[in-house]
Amino acid sequence: MFKVATRFAPSPTGPLHIGGVRTALFNWLFSKNKGGTFYLRIEDTDKDRSKDEYKRQIIKSLKWIGIEYDGEEYIQSTKIKNHVDVVNELLKNGNAYKCYCSNEEIEEQKKRAKQKKIPYIYNRKWRDMNEADAPKDINPVIRFKSKIDGSTTLKDLVQGDVQIDNNTIEDFVILRNDGTPTYNLSASVDDHQMKVTHIIRGDDHKINTFKQMQIYLAMKWELPSFAHIPLIHTIEGKKLSKRDKASTLDDYSKIGIMPEALRNYLLRLGWSSKDKEIFTLDESIKHFNLEGIGKSPSKLDISRILSMNEHYIKNMNETDLYNQLNEYCSNYKEKIESNKEDKIKKSLIFLKNKAKTLEDIYNNSKYIVSDIVKFNDSDLKLIDDSAKKIISEFTSKISKINELKKETLEPIINELIKSNNINFKGVGQPLRIALTGSKFGPGIYDIIVSLGKEEVIKRLSNKIFA
Repeated sequence: MFKVATRFAPSPTGPLHIGGVRTALFNWLFSKNKGGTFYLRIEDTDKDRSKDEYKRQIIKSLKWIGIEYDGEEYIQSTKIKNHVDVVNELLKNGNAYKCYCSNEEIEEQKKRAKQKKIPYIYNRKWRDMNEADAPKDINPVIRFKSKIDGSTTLKDLVQGDVQIDNNTIEDFVILRNDGTPTYNLSASVDDHQMKVTHIIRGDDHKINTFKQMQIYLAMKWELPSFAHIPLIHTIEGKKLSKRDKASTLDDYSKIGIMPEALRNYLLRLGWSSKDKEIFTLDESIKHFNLEGIGKSPSKLDISRILSMNEHYIKNMNETDLYNQLNEYCSNYKEKIESNKEDKIKKSLIFLKNKAKTLEDIYNNSKYIVSDIVKFNDSDLKLIDDSAKKIISEFTSKISKINELKKETLEPIINELIKSNNINFKGVGQPLRIALTGSKFGPGIYDIIVSLGKEEVIKRLSNKIFA
């Protein structure tokens, strides 16, 4: 029985890029929608640039956003013998040859192509040469014998039929002179041996696809289906690169974007299903298809990400939201002590008001998280003698009431407004600064009720307000 298998195959030569995450997401959703298998293949054959720290970051990033691959990671560097075996088979069946061109010859060919302002294509010098004429002092590379005549059509599941003249594909190197296979050879062998049925990747890989199709056909392997996704651009319309800000998942998690929100955003970045915007994980799997992927590049829009995140914050239950906040604070801010959990959970209904990120919620809740109130000089300057009088009178009045709630606090605030001939801000601002260390933050009634009578009196009794 035919079973769908997809893969995501990043190179651990740098942090996982947001475009790569979307590619992984589309592969994963497609395989899950079809009841198939999704593999993670680490393409680590570039020994000089591949690093374990990037491999760990890739795995961590996929886990964070909720993409689960099947089985263990497939490590490409452990399969090099299989790749070399295929090279030898291609040599044996006449679909590859040894090239003895020196580095100087290749550089000269490239220089001439540049002077003529044409793309460099290897001149196929050793394609039909007799090996008896080979120089003894050069270790050859192995080149694939590409088709010269006619054209090839790629039946792309996103882009439609894409045709290319075969003579535009050079006889590309499949084995370097140090005995290591190149990307196109290794990827083809791995995809075949992993029984990958659908290769879904960025459309910057189209030329690689034509090369890999030729390897498949030369080996008489069954071709997989190919789908090329348009790239992600910046809001200015330039190709997004790893150097751009907000290009990795870490850039988003550290400002308090939640994985569910970012996953939903990436799903909708270049893919649509009717007019639906918000997708649960189950809905994402149920509705995802390749037909919904557009043919034009998508623009990464941080304002849309923040809007999506705000939607999830507003609609998430308090326990789940607290757990996300707690993890975020543990990773990026200060640890929330367990004795603060109930107080913060009960307060989330107002702490999350207008919050677009977990960082916003943290900033709103700092006065609960920390027992020590930190003041800045500009806010402290607002606590003049009249403000100190308000703080003192308020402290005296609330010490006489049993329960702090809006209904018991409102008459006290109104009385202070009247007796001191000031407005609401004249009472609320000094109290907010005294209780939280900032003139900005949640409503004064919410602050007072969330702290509780004992803590409020303790903070208002600070000697700097005397």
